[in-house]
Amino acid sequence: MSATDVELLVVDSAESRDAARGLITEYLEWIGEGAREHYGLSFDIGAMVASDLSESSGLWPPSGRFYLVRHAGSFVGVGCLKSLSTTTAEIQRMYIKPHVRGIGAGRGLLERLLSDARAIGYRTIRLESLRFLTAAHALYRSAGFVEISPYTDNSMQDYQPAEALEKYRASAVFMELSLDTATGPAIRRH
Repeated sequence: MSATDVELLVVDSAESRDAARGLITEYLEWIGEGAREHYGLSFDIGAMVASDLSESSGLWPPSGRFYLVRHAGSFVGVGCLKSLSTTTAEIQRMYIKPHVRGIGAGRGLLERLLSDARAIGYRTIRLESLRFLTAAHALYRSAGFVEISPYTDNSMQDYQPAEALEKYRASAVFMELSLDTATGPAIRRH
């Protein structure tokens, strides 16, 4: 298997929305299990999936992007670019099924999202990720992302009770990439 066998497809039909729903649900269930196990947190997965697929989520063109990853005829990943403001976007729901990790699918998806962000005119890209997702953090660092303090417009604030928000922030890594200083879509390969 190699990255040349990977296709990125825009979520733009009933079939692709169904595939995206399934992958996001799978991803959030996996994340939810890790959040419970490592940090004692829980999320409303149904509300998160419904929000992601709604037209008002900020994930849809012209200001957002929503992709599926296909490999060997099957949908194996998903990833989104969400508008936070006219100058800032957020990488969301980046997920590649475990059996195809390591072939460059995640790297290719991240490169596409960063390229799209530049084309849209964003100057800053942010993301949040639970601390136990160290492989994802390594990928983001290879693209030039650096850790920052928690930002207030992060997506998870809508899915945490107010009393659990600080606990969530302590369990997550917040990262940012300035597109003004980043060079092109290429990511250092390890």
